[in-house]
Amino acid sequence: MLDHGGNLDDAVRRYGRPREAWLDLSTGINPHSYPVPALAADVWHRLPETDVLLLQAAEKYYGASPLLAVAGTQAAIQALPRLRGPSRVTVPSIAYAEHAHHWKQNGHTVRELPYAELASVVDDCDVMVVCNPNNPTGESVAPAILRDWAKRLAARGGWLIVDEAFGDVTPELSIAALTASAASAEFPGLIVLRSIGKFFGLAGLRLGFVAAEADLLARLRDMLGPWTVSGPAQQIGTAALTDTAWQSQMCDRLREEGARLHALLASHGIAANGCALYQYWPEKHAADFADRMARHGIWIRQFTHGVRLGLPPDEAGWQRLQHALADWQSSQGNA
Repeated sequence: MLDHGGNLDDAVRRYGRPREAWLDLSTGINPHSYPVPALAADVWHRLPETDVLLLQAAEKYYGASPLLAVAGTQAAIQALPRLRGPSRVTVPSIAYAEHAHHWKQNGHTVRELPYAELASVVDDCDVMVVCNPNNPTGESVAPAILRDWAKRLAARGGWLIVDEAFGDVTPELSIAALTASAASAEFPGLIVLRSIGKFFGLAGLRLGFVAAEADLLARLRDMLGPWTVSGPAQQIGTAALTDTAWQSQMCDRLREEGARLHALLASHGIAANGCALYQYWPEKHAADFADRMARHGIWIRQFTHGVRLGLPPDEAGWQRLQHALADWQSSQGNA
């Protein structure tokens, strides 16, 4: 399996610091989780039929219909390559690595290109994957461009897969509504992935949605099998998706905190990019930076091409990060 953030047990084993002493910034998950409501007594007893209320809430929130509820978008990422014959697939060279991994595993020819070069190969592939905004770099593609790509791919029986897992705070980027029944005839190969885990801070729930034409969703549903989303996840997801007051307040809060993280990094000489939930930069000394942070009890996401930091959960975490960044900046000045 590929490495991912959230692997705090690795930090504990490597550095010998107890789990509760770590500040985990290794994911882009909202540290201010949606408050889980009380659950119905029978939710633990009954087999989890797909809740109509959940789908109605999701359709209203995402502006898309039909939708398929899945056990996190990872389930769809793993299954979709199995629904096509051998295809030429283009994915961003720096993006959520599970996309390229599973297309390769299922016998497809995968080409990985920078975001700036994706437009040049739309007519030379069968499937294109775009993360919008991108994890980890924060890069994005305008909806009008994605509409054009979707039409061109669909004309040849191709797919455009848009992973909007981090799209809640930038709804203006979403093209999920283009999968709605009224528009699906124009965009038959458009597939949009949405996640409850990131914005709502409920990654442990394992709940996401796939928006696409009905026939493709039926094939995906048959492949994934019955009872893929637990009853508790469905009840909590319904509450989160319908709580518009919480959503509005959290969007404002995350925009402010995302700007604060960007400014904090800049004040220590780091030119980063990202979205409201994380910041990334192509750090040349990524391993040294990660080690320096870890010695301050801060666990971050390290890549071969850079590093990514999520948001601290409280003021103590912000001060701790500021102190660690000052130490890093000092070490670089003395190097």
